[in-house]
Amino acid sequence: MDNRRAATSDWRGVYPTRNLVFMPIVFHDFRATSGLNSPESMANFPPGQMQTADVATRLADAAAYFPALGAITAHDLLALVHAELGHAEALDDFKPYGGHLAKAIGPRNILLVVSSRRPAAGLRSLIHGLLLGSHVRCAIPDSNGAAEFTEFRRLLPAKLAARVEIDRELAGTWLAEADAAIVYGGNDTIERVRTHIQPGQIFVSYPQKLSFGVVFEDPTLLSASGAARDASGADQLGGLFPHIFFVAEDPLAYAAKLAAEMERWHAREPREIRSVADGNAIRNQRAALAARADNDEPVVVFQSADAAGWTVAFDPAPNFPYPPIHRFVYVKPLPQDLAATLAEVKPHLACVGIWPATVENARRLTEIGAPRICPLGRMQFPPSTWHRNGGPVLTPLVRWIDAEV
Repeated sequence: MDNRRAATSDWRGVYPTRNLVFMPIVFHDFRATSGLNSPESMANFPPGQMQTADVATRLADAAAYFPALGAITAHDLLALVHAELGHAEALDDFKPYGGHLAKAIGPRNILLVVSSRRPAAGLRSLIHGLLLGSHVRCAIPDSNGAAEFTEFRRLLPAKLAARVEIDRELAGTWLAEADAAIVYGGNDTIERVRTHIQPGQIFVSYPQKLSFGVVFEDPTLLSASGAARDASGADQLGGLFPHIFFVAEDPLAYAAKLAAEMERWHAREPREIRSVADGNAIRNQRAALAARADNDEPVVVFQSADAAGWTVAFDPAPNFPYPPIHRFVYVKPLPQDLAATLAEVKPHLACVGIWPATVENARRLTEIGAPRICPLGRMQFPPSTWHRNGGPVLTPLVRWIDAEV
């Protein structure tokens, strides 16, 4: 059996998509309709240069081995290029742009600094860099993250693999030679790189973010399985993982159901405590909640038998606990003024998962500050055309050549 297909099949079994509604994107087959493989088209490109459609296909083939990336297809990647650059072949040749022609040029060299908490996000940026035709140098402090990047590079054809360098440390010349730098991490990491950026270098940063869920209506608690999926994968490492769910109807019952779903997830994918600090943070927070319950506060804690498992806390206090802890989630009543509750963390919001996932419910949340709204159960798997942090991902990296001919 083809290993990639087997992995994809297994992933779909672990992450059920039942009860989620997906809107199909109508998009034409670029390779079939654009003449990309014709001799006339090939004459426009330097010998050996891969065209965008070919690069997208190879990148999608490699991405299929990484469930944390979701289902990325060549069609998705070409849709991203089309959406941001106006034409799926804008990187290959001059294409109509307003009243003239234009061609997008990606950076020659990209420095990619990847947070140990967010290897999947870093892999997406690697994919974007290769899609732009760039040489990407990846500085990854975490050994597990470095291993994932190394495996991704191994799955690429030689021409693409040669454009990826990986190191556990930031090599001395990498930043100086970069046309663009993409940095994931905390404020200290971002500022450390930013201070060395020179005029003319492009700098893009992705600081740590927060996400949460809102359940407007769910009398049968059907959304709890998707909420557990969102909160359990990759141990909540990354900005798209929720650690609070605001529930409009009977939040205590929802907390109990979510706890049962978290236990099912833990039985299927148990986690280990990564460090002493990790285990202590979980134990200390559990103890603090237990102390509040002992003082007659209406706090209820559901937890696994061990600290490494999961914790669901029903806590009606109108706040936004921070920072997140591994597989440790809060369920709170949905406040009348959610925007006021979120005011302190508004600049740090990344995503809100909602149930039911309707346009009407999305409209109710457009002013709270989260740049992405999606169904519960899909928070970890944004579409390729996602506006990360509310902005485009390719456009900030390219420059344009206009041809008025």
